[in-house]
Amino acid sequence: RVLSLELNKDRDVERIHGSGINTLDIEPVEGRYMLSGGSDGVIVLYDLENLSRKPSYTCKALFSVGRSHPDVHKFSVETVQWYPHDTGMFTSSSFDKTLKIWDTNTLQPADIFHFEGTVYSHHMSPIATKHCLIAVGTKSPKVQLCDLKSGSSSHILQGSHRQEVLAVSWSPRHEYVLATGSADGRVKLWDVRRASGCLSTLDQYNGEKSKASSEAANTAHNGRVNGLCYTNDGLYLLTVGTDDRMRLWNSSTGENTLVNYGKVCNESRKGLKFAISCGCNPEFAFVPYGSTIAVYTVFTGELITMLRGHYSTVNCCVFQPHFQELYSGSKDCNILAWIPAPRDPVPDDTSEKSLPQQHINPAYEDAWSSSDDEG
Repeated sequence: RVLSLELNKDRDVERIHGSGINTLDIEPVEGRYMLSGGSDGVIVLYDLENLSRKPSYTCKALFSVGRSHPDVHKFSVETVQWYPHDTGMFTSSSFDKTLKIWDTNTLQPADIFHFEGTVYSHHMSPIATKHCLIAVGTKSPKVQLCDLKSGSSSHILQGSHRQEVLAVSWSPRHEYVLATGSADGRVKLWDVRRASGCLSTLDQYNGEKSKASSEAANTAHNGRVNGLCYTNDGLYLLTVGTDDRMRLWNSSTGENTLVNYGKVCNESRKGLKFAISCGCNPEFAFVPYGSTIAVYTVFTGELITMLRGHYSTVNCCVFQPHFQELYSGSKDCNILAWIPAPRDPVPDDTSEKSLPQQHINPAYEDAWSSSDDEG
């Protein structure tokens, strides 16, 4: 299904943003509601479900935190994320130096955290049960943790980066493990329970060049590291940098797996939001690449295809695992839906009694047949 992704002519996402779209997130509970954040500070919530049951439909915006909202972000929203366990809450962070925790029902902030510098990125653990920490990457080289339970952002990880932190991501495997990427070219893995914090600093040369020059030692990229994404099982970490490289790391040993993805053009001055598929074999990475999205196989580095449809720089993409769909947001103010090309439905004897929604889109129909059909 991923190999047949194409721009879907039958599905539009209602156009609300009047400026570029920087960030998208689909809630993990039902995979039905999507948030977007724009360069003008606006946040929009969409319903992706096709309630009309017609083949052509528009994903409607349910509501937005628009320019006239008293609590709207003053500058560009860089990250939006749903609370991992229910849709009653979502979070947003912005160049206006704040992280806001929103109540979805009232559209009022339940809490606001203030920082000294620009906020580039934040992330809540998808699996944590024992903590409610939000990791935040800001203009400061220090990685900050905000505690939702106590409402304080006092916790700072010791042994920090040398420049601003552009990307943060919790491990989907170990709830206390956090990965951070910085403009200093480094990627650090942390156990937030440890006083010293840093578990390891990833080294692109796997320790072989460290004797040559101490500056090049322990860098993940020869440029700013502005994107991080774990594979769904948490065993590997994919990083992108402004050296036009993407690297795949074994997250438990910290080893560079040396998969070669070729040149991955990346001129972003801020965080780049890319996605990895979930439940596919092999897994794929969807990486904004100018005005296109490059699709790579994660473990072999093969460039499978370039998805073309946006008119300007793509800033973010998000994968919907239930239906293997992709959504992307761009500087052109559009959100595009990339849906697997419909297959011809397989005729079978049950079609007369089948449910009406079987006809939405053949791509959603089951391709397997039960053993009694084979007789």
